[in-house]
Amino acid sequence: MTHVEAEIADQPQCWARAAALAAAGHPALPGAGERVAVVGCGTSYFMGQAYAALRESGGQGVTDAFAASEFPTGRSYDRVIALTRSGTTTEVLELLDGLRGKVRTSAITADPNTPVMSAADDVVVLDFADERSVVQTRFATTALTFLRAHLGLHTEAVEEDARRALAEPLPAGLVECGQFTFLGRGWTVGLANEAALKMREAALAWTESYPAMEYRHGPISIAAPSTATWMLGDAPVGLAEQVDSTGARWIEGRLDPLAELVRVHRLAVAVAAAKGLDPDQPRNLTRSVILADA
Repeated sequence: MTHVEAEIADQPQCWARAAALAAAGHPALPGAGERVAVVGCGTSYFMGQAYAALRESGGQGVTDAFAASEFPTGRSYDRVIALTRSGTTTEVLELLDGLRGKVRTSAITADPNTPVMSAADDVVVLDFADERSVVQTRFATTALTFLRAHLGLHTEAVEEDARRALAEPLPAGLVECGQFTFLGRGWTVGLANEAALKMREAALAWTESYPAMEYRHGPISIAAPSTATWMLGDAPVGLAEQVDSTGARWIEGRLDPLAELVRVHRLAVAVAAAKGLDPDQPRNLTRSVILADA
């Protein structure tokens, strides 16, 4: 078993621990009504997108998500939350340093022995969800579960769906598809973006992601019998039938969307194996991006 396979399999247990931690309260978590920005890079940015949509749609306050390198420094927030598994990502650390004394900052990380511990005002350490693999799976979903639980949106049913996602076989023939499109709505747009990234990182697959309603506006032109379109969450009326009419495979999101992402994790590993790739050694990637000249 690869490191990433072991970490994928451990997600339900990590989610339960994160939910319990959130229930206990933490100074890093924003209060209702705070204006919040969530920042990160790569996977962490996409988890931030999902959380921002959940928090704002739940009436908790204005919540935006940005790639750390694209944070709008002229905009006013009560708190900035940085998601960083490694705690060493250059863009995140530079942003936190620039915000010191100007706005309250929080960080969610996996490693307590990294610079982010002193870069942010408040820090949450999810060391039980840290990973040996370069490709993020359990830390990302555990961090989102921690934030989701604080909004009252995590239940044991989500963990049960994750166990189903691990146990049930993937749809027959899916691994052989030559292209994958992931769709979301609201908070699951961030999950769709992350699903596509996982397939690229682990399996070098041709993947794309879109808000579900945008898929008809051009991207559906690539749908064909050799492609698959995977919906995370509830699909717009008529979209499944439209995809079916192209001959492409339509994968309905039957589980909680975060558990659906676990199914995508498994697909990424399966496609990598079919190609003879090692998902623990993704091409051109490292665990953290540290820019020497930054």
